[in-house]
Amino acid sequence: MAFDGIQTQTYLRRAMRGEMLDADTELALARAWRQHGDEAALARLVAAYMKLAVSMASRFRRYGASMEELVQEATVGLLKAAQKFDPARGNRFSTYAVWWVRAALQDYTMRNHSLVRTGATTAQKSLFFNLRRVEGEIWREAAEAGQRLGAEALRARVAARLGVTEADVETMQMRLAGSDLSLNMPIAGEAGAQEWVDTLEDDAPGAAESVPQALDLGRLRGWLGAALATLTAREQRIIAARRLREAPRTLEDLGGELGISKERVRQIEAVALAKLRRTLAARGVGVQDLWA
Repeated sequence: MAFDGIQTQTYLRRAMRGEMLDADTELALARAWRQHGDEAALARLVAAYMKLAVSMASRFRRYGASMEELVQEATVGLLKAAQKFDPARGNRFSTYAVWWVRAALQDYTMRNHSLVRTGATTAQKSLFFNLRRVEGEIWREAAEAGQRLGAEALRARVAARLGVTEADVETMQMRLAGSDLSLNMPIAGEAGAQEWVDTLEDDAPGAAESVPQALDLGRLRGWLGAALATLTAREQRIIAARRLREAPRTLEDLGGELGISKERVRQIEAVALAKLRRTLAARGVGVQDLWA
């Protein structure tokens, strides 16, 4: 659901004029949707409470997202609430929907506040949406009491008031104090200057290291292929299934497929490994180097 400016205003006005549902009508619509999958009832229920979603979305504008984006997320939360609402519990839908709409808006706001992604635990959500307010309250209380708070004392009081750790408070303070900077920004602040991305060290192996490794791997594969060629067809099959697969097959599974016991499969595998060991030993390679 994408809007331009005119569409947004039209949509919001329409949403705010949604019908007011009494408890009985709301209950009937919720039952029709839940028990019979009546999509018309679902649409009417959601439309009636779009004004709730729009009202809640407007409270999150101070975090920088556009009203269009916030309304879309609030609508998603409202739809989830309608799909999960159980009228048999005796609650009003509006009461139930508030939680889902708020959760959708909070998740969206935290995801899009910064390009740097952090977790969204209960503690982090509480800090993200309440840190500045609680800090202000504590500063005012300290000023009224004639106290001067240092950074550590402030952190400790915020942590105690919100029930989080001081480390969580410090992390969120740094997150909210910083801003996203482009790695393509010139270091000297002038066009044509070296960019920050140019200062990042590439930790990938260089040619001097990667080329010999590739050659060694190619030789090792060739020696292994030659060693496998000395095995019987059944030995090759067992080694391939037990040693060359990302998810090795079990002895019992192979035994059922080959019509032999799992102990017999183990014996054949041991004999095949012994043959490989002898063949590769002549090249200075041990089986353990392949399947350590």
